[in-house]
Amino acid sequence: MDEVTADTPERPEARGWARATGRSVGVAFRGARGRVRLRTLSNLRWLAIGGQSSALFIVYFGLNYRLPIWGCLIAIVSSALLNIALAVLYPPTHRLTNREATYYLAFDVLQLGALLYLTGGIQNPFALMFLAPVVIAAATLNLGNTLILGALAFVAVSVIAVVHAPLPWAANEQLLLPVLYQGGIWASLVIGIGFTSIYAWRIASEAARMQAGLAATQLALAREHRLSALGALATAAAHELGTPLGTIAVVARELERVLPPASPEAEDVRLLRAEAERCRGILTRLARPEESVLGAAERLPLGALLDEIANEHRGGGVEIRVTMGGDKGQEPKVWRVPEVLHGLGNFIANAADFAQSEVCVRADWNASELRLRVEDDGTGFDPEILERIGEPYVTSRPGTYALGDTELGPSDTFTGHQGMGLGFFIAKTLIEQTGGQVRARNRDTGGAEVSIRWPRGALDGEHRPGVAEEV
Repeated sequence: MDEVTADTPERPEARGWARATGRSVGVAFRGARGRVRLRTLSNLRWLAIGGQSSALFIVYFGLNYRLPIWGCLIAIVSSALLNIALAVLYPPTHRLTNREATYYLAFDVLQLGALLYLTGGIQNPFALMFLAPVVIAAATLNLGNTLILGALAFVAVSVIAVVHAPLPWAANEQLLLPVLYQGGIWASLVIGIGFTSIYAWRIASEAARMQAGLAATQLALAREHRLSALGALATAAAHELGTPLGTIAVVARELERVLPPASPEAEDVRLLRAEAERCRGILTRLARPEESVLGAAERLPLGALLDEIANEHRGGGVEIRVTMGGDKGQEPKVWRVPEVLHGLGNFIANAADFAQSEVCVRADWNASELRLRVEDDGTGFDPEILERIGEPYVTSRPGTYALGDTELGPSDTFTGHQGMGLGFFIAKTLIEQTGGQVRARNRDTGGAEVSIRWPRGALDGEHRPGVAEEV
């Protein structure tokens, strides 16, 4: 159990769901990142145009500093014309692709570079605004396009640090900054662009991963609720059909008694009664005794629930044992809710995948809490995985998307579900929705252990987990 898997329980329908979930989350992940609304960039550009115009007129007319006013106006007007053209060509809700957004942000970098070239280069205090387009790119685009814009900003800063018009100043005066000081300004701009871009990209990347992971969790929970509803519907249908089938069987039995035994009609009646009994047997299997009324979740003894979940993963060459450590006379009855079924099932499936020969599910309880431990005799969690376990996309299984030194960018694509590392994250999130706490560690004797704790009443209380507040 040295890795975390995104695989769900070994049932074929669960495998199909996992593949569908992987594709759905992959599509959502790609769509959520690397696409920014045109209106957002246009509004930011209008804001920059207003700031640049205000600074230009204050310096030129207010302070009476000499500067190439017409060249500066051309740069500002070009930015305004771009916004107007985009407003005419596209609707405000138009979403830009990575390439389109990169082009428009590159224009902003070059326009700012042209303005600063005309007004003193990096000696101009507004050179700090080079951070804006690169940080926007880091927060909305993929790593490759962010690096392109960062490189463009680096080149622009370096060029205007060497070649630029004089800094606007009072008439007959000239502000000359020491070369060493200008070098410090250049270094601070370059480092600032790099640091803020990396920081913004990492934060946006983690937010996108968490969003995609939560979307997968909702898909898993919705699937379990649909399966529960389907089972409840089958139970209700079985109860409803039981009465007319019983009536048919009674009438057929009475007809069989009054008809001559050797008559053709008697043979047909016997066939009719046999088929009615067969239908009643099928309905009896559908209407399981432990099922409650439509829409409600049943409660089971803790040991029975654990056996039910473990049975789905037995038979694969690994022994799965369930041991109970509490007072047998006071075994808690817990709610059989989809969150617990899927969450515990995923932990057990993950343990069985990496165990050498045995998985042990240990249950214990006292007056204050319920405790479960899922242990295997495998090699344990990888130390790097263990530090970040429970986060989405933490895995080292084969796949095109992994978290590590060579991870992909925020909007880079990935395919399939294997290796996505969502399994543990989904299971942990579902268990926490029932009030449980999940911890993972490597055992001193070898193998991995996942422990879960619930306060008493959270899983075995009067109300189903998650709806107690509504009752």
